[in-house]
Amino acid sequence: MGPIDERTELDSDEEIPFSTSPAVRKSHAFDCEAVHLGTRRGALNSWIRKQMGFRTLRSIYIVLLTAKINVLLPFGPAAILLHYLTGKHGLVFFFSLLGITPLAERLGYATEQLAFYTGPTVGGLLNATFGNATEMIISIYALQNGMIRVVQQSLLGSILSNMLLVLGCAFFTGGIVHHEKVQLFSKAAALVNSGLLLMAVMGLMFPAVLHFTHTEVHFGKSELALSRFSSCIMLVAYASYLFFQLKSQPNLYGQIGEEGANEEDSENEEAPEITQWEAIGWLAILTSWVSILSGYLVDAIQGASDSLHIPVAFISVILLPIVGNAAEHASAIMFAVKDKLDITLGVAIGSSTQISMFVIPFCVVVGWLMGKPMDLNFQLFETATLFVAVLVVAFMLQEGTSNYFKGLMLILCYLIVAASFFVHVDPANDDD
Repeated sequence: MGPIDERTELDSDEEIPFSTSPAVRKSHAFDCEAVHLGTRRGALNSWIRKQMGFRTLRSIYIVLLTAKINVLLPFGPAAILLHYLTGKHGLVFFFSLLGITPLAERLGYATEQLAFYTGPTVGGLLNATFGNATEMIISIYALQNGMIRVVQQSLLGSILSNMLLVLGCAFFTGGIVHHEKVQLFSKAAALVNSGLLLMAVMGLMFPAVLHFTHTEVHFGKSELALSRFSSCIMLVAYASYLFFQLKSQPNLYGQIGEEGANEEDSENEEAPEITQWEAIGWLAILTSWVSILSGYLVDAIQGASDSLHIPVAFISVILLPIVGNAAEHASAIMFAVKDKLDITLGVAIGSSTQISMFVIPFCVVVGWLMGKPMDLNFQLFETATLFVAVLVVAFMLQEGTSNYFKGLMLILCYLIVAASFFVHVDPANDDD
């Protein structure tokens, strides 16, 4: 029995190191878990960095490299270099126009991507807002330089371009693609926008009539006071319109064809290409770059008019809005081809409504704050042109249908307007 007892004692002695206290075991386990957690966190952080870098590169590739129109982007820096190296205002103006064109289109793309996250109604408003950011920036720079007639004519040209050229091209293209059927849109929304455009015409007409009939109580002051008062009323009307559209009766907009569109969208739904915060970031970057180029563009307008022998009125009413409306132009045609005319009207007519009821009164108020005599007297020729154009568009929209012939008529009307301003001499030189 002796050897057996000794063996058991030895076995028990050998087992002592392996049966240490539970605290030691737990410390070893916690150390192992901490090491594993540390490695997992490091791997996760490196993976997040890689994903963020990949997303950033992918976003840059999608926004800057996929669109063919982006081949015009180098003209922007070239315009700045020409401004400082040469005194050729014609080239600076031409290069600035070419450089702003892809930026305006990319603004529309970023807004369209953001609209995936905000819904169609807010998306249409965002399209109109950032589509008009170019015009607002150019107008503020021109106001700072005292070029009031350039501000008035460029904003008038933006309204005419959206109503006649953008909407006409959208109707024409959509009618050609969908020639086998009649395209429909919300008649109620179109009538509301037509009423707002007529109200804007009224706001522009009375200061002009007051000026040219010489019936002011205080000559030179009553016209300006009436313009500022009317601008405040128009801003209130536009704010009420936004509340009406977004909160009060949102079902009024986009009712036509919603059922069929929902069925098609469920089968063929599009997905956003960039994230929401990427879209917001690109909107900020593109808007900043547009503001920089707009300064050089405004400085070169008068020199370009003299060197190219083109009237300033034609440059302001026709050339500047075509570039600034590139975003609306592309978006409106794209949605018309997809048979989404309600969004097309929200972009084209909604943009005209926003310029006439918000941007123009806003510029009057900004000029008021700057001490600049910016008013709503757009002169008789410009006011009459706007009045006739609004009537033509209102008649085109009253049926709630679209075809390629209506689009062709709107395009031809715009060509008449362009030819008229090419031979028009601005009589008001004292306002500049």
